[in-house]
Order: sequence, then C-alpha cells, then structure tokens
Amino acid sequence: MITCFIRYEIDPFRVEAFEDYARNWGEAIPRCGADLIGYFAPHEGSSTVAYGVYTIASLAEYEAYKARLRDDPQGRANYDFAKREQFIRREDRIFLRLASAPHGRVIRP
Repeated sequence: MITCFIRYEIDPFRVEAFEDYARNWGEAIPRCGADLIGYFAPHEGSSTVAYGVYTIASLAEYEAYKARLRDDPQGRANYDFAKREQFIRREDRIFLRLASAPHGRVIRP
C-alpha cells in the first residue's frame, strides 16, 4: 500500500473554491479505485497551503486509477472547474509507504 500526498499552493482568497473542489473528489476518487483519506484546507497559519491524501495498492494501480478518473464525468468536471476558476497555483505529488507500523493503541491519561 502506498499513500499519495498532494500539496497544493492555493489562492488565499479562493479557499471556498478549493473546498468545493475537495468535496467533489469525495465521490469520484473512491469510485475510481483509491481510498480517500481526505482533503485539508487552510485553518491556521499559512493560508496558501492545502493537502489531499489517499492510499492505493501500488503504482501500477495508480496508473489505472488515473485513467478511470480522467474518464469519470465528475472527475472531468472537477478538473475543468479547477482550470476555469484557477484557485490552484501549484500542485505537487509524493508517494510514500508507511514505515512505522504496527502502532500501539492510544493511551488516554
């Protein structure tokens, strides 16, 4: 299993547009084969950095997933929305694997 972390640089005056974009992926990404952990918009601190995080079985699965997402009507509409509204200034992806598992259970004081 690998996790894709997408780091976005967004227009600080268009956070609501990014949040709409994020909610739209909430249906399209799982339908196309990835396990969406979530999208994260600015709350405190930097107002220009946001993240998207999902897991997928392998890089080969990722390639198939990307093709399904491009062909998905909701996915295409969301790509078009971002392009039209231009609230994303930059987007970077990195794929990581979990190195710290298994974890202990949380102990509450």
